[in-house]
Amino acid sequence: MNRRRFLVRSLAGAALAATAPACLSAAASAVTDPFRGLKTGIASYSLRKFSLDQALAMTKQAGVKHITLKDMHLPLKTTREERQAARKKIAEAGLVLMGCGVVYMKNDEAEIRQVFEYARDAGMPAIVCSPDPAALDSVEKLAKEFDILIAIHNHGPGDKRYPSPLDVLKLVKDRDSHMGICIDVGHSVRIGDNAVDVIRQCARRLYDYHLKDVDKADPKGKAVVVGQGVIDIAGVLKALLEIKFSHHLALEHEIEPDAPLPGIIASFEHVKKILAGLS
Repeated sequence: MNRRRFLVRSLAGAALAATAPACLSAAASAVTDPFRGLKTGIASYSLRKFSLDQALAMTKQAGVKHITLKDMHLPLKTTREERQAARKKIAEAGLVLMGCGVVYMKNDEAEIRQVFEYARDAGMPAIVCSPDPAALDSVEKLAKEFDILIAIHNHGPGDKRYPSPLDVLKLVKDRDSHMGICIDVGHSVRIGDNAVDVIRQCARRLYDYHLKDVDKADPKGKAVVVGQGVIDIAGVLKALLEIKFSHHLALEHEIEPDAPLPGIIASFEHVKKILAGLS
């Protein structure tokens, strides 16, 4: 009996030892990356009342390392040297520059080329934009030339060009693979889209995602801290994980422009809590 008991305990110990590394690895991963591989960060429009230096410091304080720049933090009409200096500053801050936007583009190839040169000089892999539909041929041509992704942003009710991400999808699905979509979930939900379904439909062309929450799912819905509104944030995050979303998950905190950091931090805490609970 003693020998049998010894063998049972030995086998149980061996099984526990075999599973322990996997368990410890999962736990360590959750601690080191609470965003579970999602490239979570800030659309710098959220920090529009602050300088670039302040915006970078606040992004780090919020506990994320990815950022997309709006032009108040790096104007479009800057020199190559100024753009490269900003690129260096962001890298030295330990942050990853994911792109710029939202950039509005007229049907003028020379002006569009300047936007691509701006993105190239700053080391931006993507341009979040709202081009004139008549400009899409030029945008596509230059996206291929510069090898920079285009993420066309929907603006919901009142946007006659791209109210829904699905409107963007119709225009880009048969174009070059550089041409894609930035889903703004707040605007999408305000126009009646299902937030989760839209992610799945746009998955192959989804190159940026603006995360936010709204107090009601209609055109009069207003932005609130993530987790305090009606958007199915858990469903959104689960869908992004399922499609293995590899681009920028950018919080766009439109409210409280003079003191945005508490709301930004609360939003990220809500995201981390949800991700920790997802299987």
